[in-house]
Amino acid sequence: MIKFLLVVNKQGQTRVSKYYCNDFLKEKRPLFEAEIVRKCFSRAQHQCSFIEYHNFKVVYRRYASLFFLIGIDDQENELGIFEFIHNFVQVLDKYLQEKFQKSVSELDIMFNLEVVHMILGEMICNGYIIETNHSRILAPILAVDKLN
Repeated sequence: MIKFLLVVNKQGQTRVSKYYCNDFLKEKRPLFEAEIVRKCFSRAQHQCSFIEYHNFKVVYRRYASLFFLIGIDDQENELGIFEFIHNFVQVLDKYLQEKFQKSVSELDIMFNLEVVHMILGEMICNGYIIETNHSRILAPILAVDKLN
């Protein structure tokens, strides 16, 4: 099960956060996020992209100036989540290519947070991956765009 998803820039600022369980109190989330980000940033590029933290694992991947971090429980496959991060970035990139004819960037994510959360909603439900097909994920989102 996926416990949380974070998108963080190189300065450690959280740009997107989505929690799928109640293990993390809202008041303690900023401190928790800062600690997780520090652990990921302190690792060298040639090191494994999986770390264990308390009672779960964190899988992270870097794209340009953004880090995508996903917290998972012991039953989840780390490599599957690693590839899921890549799939999520591809879907974001495909949406922005269709809408703005450019690749995904930190500013695009910040200015289109509702779309990022809609994409996550199409891909993950209650902490479980339910869809990975790009066209099926983007179909309802592009339909909403046509209404606007």
